[in-house]
Amino acid sequence: MKARGFTLIELMIVVAIVGIFAAIALPSYNSYLARGKIVEAMNGLADYRVRMEQYFQDNRSYGAASAACPIPVGTSKYFTFSCVAGAATPTVTYVATATSIAGALGAAAGSYTYSVDQSNARATTKFKDATVAKSCWLLKGDEC
Repeated sequence: MKARGFTLIELMIVVAIVGIFAAIALPSYNSYLARGKIVEAMNGLADYRVRMEQYFQDNRSYGAASAACPIPVGTSKYFTFSCVAGAATPTVTYVATATSIAGALGAAAGSYTYSVDQSNARATTKFKDATVAKSCWLLKGDEC
């Protein structure tokens, strides 16, 4: 009678192949999940900028210089938001910032910091734990 089944070597080859696929796929999947959460910061900053412009239309200022902005900053599951008003003369300014909460995007995702100002100048100062100086909001890689 002929035996049916797999040999130990065949099983070990399959386990090795599955391990290789997992080693390649898992970091990519974690990066994909982090990119999905980063959009929350971008949406929050864009919304906050609109609310600050509405405040400026009503009050002709963004708030007291070197103080927190007068519009309450929203909350988020993955990011903390802050805003500081700039000098009152000659140009009224503000800078709103979104900083990732430690570990909220996933342990391997790193930390991120995005900002926007009164002229809609967007910047990324931290991306995947690395300090960067980009004049855009990075989502994937180093290109804007």
